[in-house]
Amino acid sequence: MARIVVLGAGVSGHTAALHARRKLGREHEVIVVSPNSQWNWIPSNIWVGVGKMTAKEVTFPLAPVYARQHVEFHQAKAVALYPEGDEHEPAGFVEIEYTDEARRGTTGRLTYDHLINATGPRLRFDLTPGLGPEGNSLSVCTSGHATQAAAALQDAIALMKAGKRQTLVVGMGHGACTCEGAAFEYVFNVDHTLREAGVRDLARVVYLSNEHELGDFGVGGMSFHMHGRDVTSEQWMTNLFAERGIEVLLQAHVTEVAPGVVHYEQIDGTVGSLVFDFAMLLPPFRGVGLPVYDRVGADIGDRLFAPSGFMKVDADYRVKPYEEWSAADWPSTYESPLYPNVFGVGIAFAPPHAISKPYQTPSGAPVAPAPPRTGMPSGTQGKVVAQTIIDRITSGDPTTTHAASMAKMGAACIASIGTGLRKGAAATITMSPIVPDRERFPDTGRDPHFTFGEIGLAGHWLKRLLHTLFIYKAKARPGWWLIPE
Repeated sequence: MARIVVLGAGVSGHTAALHARRKLGREHEVIVVSPNSQWNWIPSNIWVGVGKMTAKEVTFPLAPVYARQHVEFHQAKAVALYPEGDEHEPAGFVEIEYTDEARRGTTGRLTYDHLINATGPRLRFDLTPGLGPEGNSLSVCTSGHATQAAAALQDAIALMKAGKRQTLVVGMGHGACTCEGAAFEYVFNVDHTLREAGVRDLARVVYLSNEHELGDFGVGGMSFHMHGRDVTSEQWMTNLFAERGIEVLLQAHVTEVAPGVVHYEQIDGTVGSLVFDFAMLLPPFRGVGLPVYDRVGADIGDRLFAPSGFMKVDADYRVKPYEEWSAADWPSTYESPLYPNVFGVGIAFAPPHAISKPYQTPSGAPVAPAPPRTGMPSGTQGKVVAQTIIDRITSGDPTTTHAASMAKMGAACIASIGTGLRKGAAATITMSPIVPDRERFPDTGRDPHFTFGEIGLAGHWLKRLLHTLFIYKAKARPGWWLIPE
């Protein structure tokens, strides 16, 4: 009998647990540990944030799904990892602290044969003074945050209907943020909602980002072949923002969010501020991290985790200048080099470096989009690691691996720019690979046959369909595994 413990029930962890449970016999255990009782389809939080969906439409309780699938579920958070066991326990184990009402604060330990770290990010609002729902800005990172943002947006619309002009700022709350795509979607959905309400002429809408140019999205930008000509993502997005009358402030690190004022610094040394009535600014991510101890109790956390709190896997972490970055630096098996039965997937793994070229302000603040590792890549990584573990258990060969490098993996992104059966639209973007490979594709780093973009109503219909399909898949309904990651 083998025991698989999965830390985290987001896209990566949940996907890994469901695939492992489906493929392994009941004599093997699959255990999920998550501090949250609800699963959240995070890509649709942007619709919650403009009042087009409710939190209940993007979440569901995990426990019934796991009970039906015979997955053991602990609503708890991991607090320490002992990959070598200790003097009382020869097997690796993780210490957990329960977060459910019945057992809140009590602790336990779970031994494992295979461990998947899919803990996702810590939302580090604290890295920018005044950032976040407990400070002076809003967020759509959780369904609760998005509900709060929707209420604030309606308040702003009510003031505009009363004739009072409003300034709305959407974007990145720190120079090292990721998820530029989510901010892009949200600012266009805000614009769309204001137009529907008939108040767009009373709104100043500003997109504030750490991107070096529009369309970077943390992947270094893209080049598409559209309508018989080559177009960069920067050209495409610049036109789109201009069409909608959305102001753009790029290359910025937010230094503080004071009540009604965003203070920032740019890479050229410009120091400025934006007075706002409504601000949705995303936080930087850091890894959850864990205290890690060897068999005699010595702290070895710095060997297993990067300083960022993300877990080191089979990547090349040597520090090199941007010009020497390579697609080969990126991991493919997500296996810890220290403990081959421990894996890190999704946002939990430490990337070897950014994808976009990093910059900094004259004061030394980073202005460098972190590489995105959400959605399709996260699900693919969770599935691939599950396949590795399944094969190791069933074959008895501990060297078996499956691979899914982001330097070889393609991805599709459908970015909403407004909802509505007849008036909605979305930017449909595909790229391959996610991490540019200049050796294989010297011109742009990506395969021109599989990297393209299109905007239209059909994209909105597809995004809305995917919302339904992925929640169906996450609920493990009949045939769920036929829906690709």
